[in-house]
Amino acid sequence: METDLDTLATAFYAAADDLLKAHPERVPARPRIGISPRITDAELITLAVMQALLGFTSEARWLRHARTALRTMFPYLPGQSGYNKRLRRLFPTMNWLIGVLTEWNDICCDDVWVVDSTPVECARSKETVRRSEMAGWAEYGYCASHSRYFWGLRLHLVCTLHGLPIGYALTGAKADERQTFLDILAGTPAMARVRADGHRQILIGDRNYYGAGFEETIDQAGIELLRPARTGEEPRAGSRFFKPLRQIIESINDTLKGQLDLEHHGGRIPAGVTARIIQRLLAMTAAIWHNDHTGQAVRRSLTAYDH
Repeated sequence: METDLDTLATAFYAAADDLLKAHPERVPARPRIGISPRITDAELITLAVMQALLGFTSEARWLRHARTALRTMFPYLPGQSGYNKRLRRLFPTMNWLIGVLTEWNDICCDDVWVVDSTPVECARSKETVRRSEMAGWAEYGYCASHSRYFWGLRLHLVCTLHGLPIGYALTGAKADERQTFLDILAGTPAMARVRADGHRQILIGDRNYYGAGFEETIDQAGIELLRPARTGEEPRAGSRFFKPLRQIIESINDTLKGQLDLEHHGGRIPAGVTARIIQRLLAMTAAIWHNDHTGQAVRRSLTAYDH
């Protein structure tokens, strides 16, 4: 099977369409009497995945491009307003599809997970912050990796070494990373199923994942934490692996930001930001799923799909 965007889109659409037909409860409810949508939910989600992979941050520009280049694949395309509204309503469906595709990958059962959080900036000017509908969720935080303050959210991501998302959460910029990880662990069925066979899972994180109570909790859940020692602590086991493996999560974040434009989401309200973040996570998951099933050596490579 070829690895290009058309092949990925066709395979993803076929999988999504079959899944949504088998699980109609996963799509937004519609009145039984009325006008049926001219583009199905599976088609619209496929369109959204292609938008993320091709790097179109403007929905209006993307739809203009699609009308010119993708008419053979999508005979009908909605207007920008309709596309935006449908996408926001479909974010729970996209979230569910991420979980299904994750479990369809052979690499989902890897013994090693990496965890980190990365900023998702939502505004810069004081006037925008003051008037933004994101106020109350978005907040000021500090990004140590880039030595800067920002106003927005944090994406907390647990993934395999291949970059396959296992669990994730969007929180305010000041949310505690340890508590967020515990919430992800408790609220992500896929993480429980991966650990169902009783084997010990290795989790690699940075210095922020510390504390006797936190380590005891995840140890009881069957997870062994590897992290660098904090100031004043004794050297910890596995320290020689931290630098190369920590670079992996930085590389995964760079894929989300550099190739999938995570920080250029363009969302103005909570539902819009959430839908756009999930859209990008779904695009990365779909690419890894397709690469896994076509036998590609680098599962997270998007090079074949970004043009």
